Amino acid sequence: MTRSPKLLTLYLSLGGLAFAVLQSLVAPALSTIARDLQVSTSDISWVITAYLLAASVLTPILGRLGDMAGKRKVLIGVLVALAAGTVLAAVAPNLTVLIVARILQGAAGAIMPLSIGIVRDELPRERVGVIVGLLSAIFGVGAGVGIVAAGPIVEHLSWHWLFWLPLVLVLIALAGAVFGMKESPVRTPGRLDVAGTALLSASLVALLLAVSKGQAWGWGDAKTVGLLAGGAVLMAVFVLVELRTADPLIDMRLMRIRGVWATDVVAVMLGFAMFGTFLLVPMLLQLPAATGYGFGKSVSQSGLFLLPTVLFMVIFGPLAGILTRRYGPKLPLFLGTLAVVAAFTLPTIGHGELWQVLLSGVFTGTGIGLAFAGMSNAIIEAVPAKQTGEATSVNTIARTIGSSIGTAVVAAVLSSHSTPQGLPTDDAFTWGFAVCAGVGVLAVLAALALPSAHRRHEQAVATGVGDLPPEPEELHLPHLAKR
Repeated sequence: MTRSPKLLTLYLSLGGLAFAVLQSLVAPALSTIARDLQVSTSDISWVITAYLLAASVLTPILGRLGDMAGKRKVLIGVLVALAAGTVLAAVAPNLTVLIVARILQGAAGAIMPLSIGIVRDELPRERVGVIVGLLSAIFGVGAGVGIVAAGPIVEHLSWHWLFWLPLVLVLIALAGAVFGMKESPVRTPGRLDVAGTALLSASLVALLLAVSKGQAWGWGDAKTVGLLAGGAVLMAVFVLVELRTADPLIDMRLMRIRGVWATDVVAVMLGFAMFGTFLLVPMLLQLPAATGYGFGKSVSQSGLFLLPTVLFMVIFGPLAGILTRRYGPKLPLFLGTLAVVAAFTLPTIGHGELWQVLLSGVFTGTGIGLAFAGMSNAIIEAVPAKQTGEATSVNTIARTIGSSIGTAVVAAVLSSHSTPQGLPTDDAFTWGFAVCAGVGVLAVLAALALPSAHRRHEQAVATGVGDLPPEPEELHLPHLAKR
């Protein structure tokens, strides 16, 4: 089997890209799919909800199994499930089949933690930061590509091709995992925590279902309130159970590490902001120009305005890895979250000109590219290699939860500031961008809470991260660097 870092990176990138594209590609085409399958708008939203629920529930389970049984082995299984779900979605004759297909696709949320774990296990330390930066950026890029590509695909082909085209990426990634990777020797012996798995699954399903459906059901509805309360109680019970379990699904002691919990907070906030922009910007561009604040663009045209966002994610993801190698993950995380604040502050002040929308997109791509890569590297530097899967799984869940909350909150803001015809007002966009800017400020504060390079090294020693000795430049000790 090949040990080429370039081929390994290619296969892992394609798998992550396919998952991220499938996450967002369907959203702009929901109305088209609903008409074709003859279902209501409320019912078709389950296509998104099922995907998010499956990703959130299965990511920690599969990440833990990867640490125990072998990351490559589990990655192959995940890619098989993603391929099967994508084919099933492409030929789905009704909504029920499409939802089942989306659940299978959602299992691929584990690609991210598994890929990062494989990179950490297989590649030299000096390459890990840059490649993890690229893989992390790919997830943001894929989400952007999905939004950009959905319109042209539906307009010129059909919604079925929203699944046939990403299938090519999945099959290449699967072939690479089967024939082009070797199994990682790093394992964490133990058994799967069945009680913890059940509790976490039930809690996440309840919380995300309430967030996803709260706008449609009503935030004061008994179902919404009951699910939120029940999910919170189950999560508290899960934490207590994990603290008393010999082989927990998630070692809750990791959450006490500042480099872990601060990074997870950033993940929630950036997930919120990223999907906020994917909802606000296309809608603003597609509103009729006659409103006085819309730009009258088609679905395809509005998608093209997100290309700068995608491009800058690609550029700044690997750059964040280089910054991390030299200065540690705190710097790219701080710069990234700061760029996200700028991205939303600009259109809050004014969004009546196209250059304002484009410049906001540039800041968004820069910020997400830097911060996503910084998050992954911060996790890697904070935990032992054998716990990479479970720690990055939690970070992935945090991002998914943030995305769900962001979508729900921004949708609520838009609907609460609408015309009698149901169109969002100009103030709706101002408030929507302002909310995302405020969330970005919280992300900046969380990034600042990350430990310094010297403090990171002390924590690494304390937590047993023996494979990550400090570099001279990280400790800011020039006299050591000269030796």
